Amino acid sequence: MPGEGIVQNPIEAAMMAGDVLSELCPSRTILRQVTTRWSVLCLIVLDRGEMRFSDLRRTIGGVSERMLSKTLQDLAGHGLVHRESFPVVPPHVVYSLTPLGRDMADEVGRLTGWIERNIDRFPAEAAA
Repeated sequence: MPGEGIVQNPIEAAMMAGDVLSELCPSRTILRQVTTRWSVLCLIVLDRGEMRFSDLRRTIGGVSERMLSKTLQDLAGHGLVHRESFPVVPPHVVYSLTPLGRDMADEVGRLTGWIERNIDRFPAEAAA
């Protein structure tokens, strides 16, 4: 068969396979950027439906305006969040999950749900 026995360049192999354990794989960049605390919380909240910036900020306790803005920009840059601006005064902007974002929110929801269900199994200082 054509291509049998051909050893791929390790960089190409890592990029094609999505090998997060490889330092060369671009999935690490995405992993680092979308698994921050604020990104995870944005995905969870937006999984409930579209929201305005101020509603997101009120819902996600402790996030600063600057950090929320940067997080939403990063998530939008990765194709996970859609930003829609309406040409009215005052400006009206809503954020929602893209289909890819909904898929990721489902996965994140499973992880955070597990953490919430098992919080009492962690040492008290870990949850403080």
